[in-house]
Amino acid sequence: MTPDAAAFQPAARVRAIGVSEILRITDHANALRRAGRPVIVLGAGEPDFDTPGNVREAAVRAIGRGETRYTVLDGSPAMKEAVQLKFRRDNALAFALDEISVSAGAKQVIFNALMASLDPGDEVILPAPYWTSYADIVRVCGGRPVPVACTEAEGFRLGAAQLEAAITPRTRWLFLNSPSNPSGAAYGAAELQPLCEVLLRHPQVWVLADDIYEHILYDGRAFATPAAVEPRLRERTLTVNGVSKAYAMTGWRVGYGAGPRALIAAMAVVQSQTTSCPSSISQAAAIEALTGPQRIVAERRDDFQARRDFVVAALNRAPGLHCRVPEGAFYTFASCAGVLGRRTRGGMLLATDGDFCDYLLRDFEVAVVPGSVFGLAPYFRISYATSMAQLEEACARIAAACQALE
Repeated sequence: MTPDAAAFQPAARVRAIGVSEILRITDHANALRRAGRPVIVLGAGEPDFDTPGNVREAAVRAIGRGETRYTVLDGSPAMKEAVQLKFRRDNALAFALDEISVSAGAKQVIFNALMASLDPGDEVILPAPYWTSYADIVRVCGGRPVPVACTEAEGFRLGAAQLEAAITPRTRWLFLNSPSNPSGAAYGAAELQPLCEVLLRHPQVWVLADDIYEHILYDGRAFATPAAVEPRLRERTLTVNGVSKAYAMTGWRVGYGAGPRALIAAMAVVQSQTTSCPSSISQAAAIEALTGPQRIVAERRDDFQARRDFVVAALNRAPGLHCRVPEGAFYTFASCAGVLGRRTRGGMLLATDGDFCDYLLRDFEVAVVPGSVFGLAPYFRISYATSMAQLEEACARIAAACQALE
């Protein structure tokens, strides 16, 4: 570069955000592992199971048939029919094919929806703690995230009065993620109905229901989603889901959403100028996942529940920590308030949940994510989507870290 060449200046929309903090922590921890450190990484939200065999075989058959070309922009007819079937079977929701959008992951579905609907300054209500990407996607799309703190005492769930107070004339969307990343909190029909009543009084507010952890719900709980609980909201609800979590297909990159056809059509415009269609091979695999045998989903849910029970009990035995029992997903969201204000043996004061997480990684080689990243402190998130042996060792290290504080 010549001396007078201008330095690169990123666009304002990019300067306002950064790479996902979860990915940054995970990448740093993995770099330490590659350097020979015995780091246990409990940061990534990715099932440790393999993609089911029948799903992998469906992809191979699709390749053999030569299904390697572009499909319809926002999902092949066969893929949309599989999504249509899933919504009827699991949620008692009926959608026409032109009310369904298929993308390269649920995250792209969300991005498309906001890019298609937000004007500068429009507000999006995010019950906190929330998945970190929500706020950044809102910002990239020109909107303003409006976090609403949901306390542990309320089960990390949004209340009707809180929702009413957060709505303004600029509110465009409410996000509801159940079961939740990071807290594992779930909304049953009884918890959703009061929120729906508030929304019926505010017709400018749309609902984005992120149901990606739908099938990872514990203790016999029944799943509920807003469009099914309150049919009068169906025409302003986008129900988002995908195959990543339930079917261990994170790398296949297939997500889908269903909602009013005008919104779906606008989302297709956005997708046409970004990724175009999702992978044809991944769609073939996703069709098999959604329409094939479902027993493995329940079996893996039971494995996750056993891990949840172990981790929650272990954290609650560690001095200074407290962990609520999550209803779903594969995360714990534990309070570390009881260790803040204490010092490590090296003399470092733990003032924040971020300090505590740094301490765990630096001195005890366990990578977790601070709650402040998700909009609520002082907590930390553990992903227990890993082996029981790894969880046992990690929890022993966390307990030792707490006991070592002065």
